[in-house]
Amino acid sequence: MQTTDTVLMIEPIAFGFNAETAKNNYFQIEQKGFDTQFKALSEFKAFVEKLRSKGINVITIKDTLDPHTPDSIFPNNWVSFHKEGKVVLYPMFASNRRVERREDIIETIKDQGYEVSEIDDWSFPETQGHYLEGTGSMIFDHDNKIAYGSVSLRLDENLFREFCEKYGFTPVVFHSFQTVGEERLPIYHTNVMMCVADQFVIICLDCIDDELERSKVIETIKNSGKEIIEISEEQMQQFAGNMLQVNNKEGQKFLVMSETAYKSLHEDQISAIEKYCEIIYSDLNTIEVNGGGSARCMLAEVFLPKK
Repeated sequence: MQTTDTVLMIEPIAFGFNAETAKNNYFQIEQKGFDTQFKALSEFKAFVEKLRSKGINVITIKDTLDPHTPDSIFPNNWVSFHKEGKVVLYPMFASNRRVERREDIIETIKDQGYEVSEIDDWSFPETQGHYLEGTGSMIFDHDNKIAYGSVSLRLDENLFREFCEKYGFTPVVFHSFQTVGEERLPIYHTNVMMCVADQFVIICLDCIDDELERSKVIETIKNSGKEIIEISEEQMQQFAGNMLQVNNKEGQKFLVMSETAYKSLHEDQISAIEKYCEIIYSDLNTIEVNGGGSARCMLAEVFLPKK
């Protein structure tokens, strides 16, 4: 199954601009002079309520004040939950994000009735300067066992290939860039420039500067039988690639995104998406501006089997 009806979300308690991640996350801008945590929490709660109102199961766990983890609202980078009962922990670029890995969060998931057969800890390479930030850096086509990965400081190509070999995915490796000032710099996470749903893929092909790599990605998507819905780099900057398809308990599919992303889309792009599923969008502006991540980053999919 490409989609799940259950997601984990971490409720922020001290959300704010993270100077460590801003070194290579060019979406982040520090908003000084107002209560970032208060606004982020308000956005978080409204987002959770919208998802639950559609019948999506949202497991929320509060962050802790100690240690200070300003990016804990983005759990999909440090953990993934797989249908075989495995929980994978990932190596993180920023040292203050490594302490987001909490055993009690996994225990809470188990207490909700989910089976965990193994915790597969891949975090050690972070001590040697190699990173693979979960479903931020890797985009999974579960049905076709394909994994898309854009090489950056947050995705080590060798680690990515090792992961794909172990978990039975075919790796599609490429490089994607965004314009920052007058430079073309690597995009920090693959999930800000592409989203794989069950029958379509939203992607900013303009970010893949190498023609051969771009052609390979296009060919792979087409061969998987999915429609390509292309977005521009300007739309990508508005988080139009940072989306996630989920389903509810009745099996109805939804594409989840931020209000910023939704407002950046053209009518034909919205129509193309709505051929396949309903759109859910929510105002996440404070979280996006200060955190440099959007709706997809806030959702850790739970594919674990039920006990």
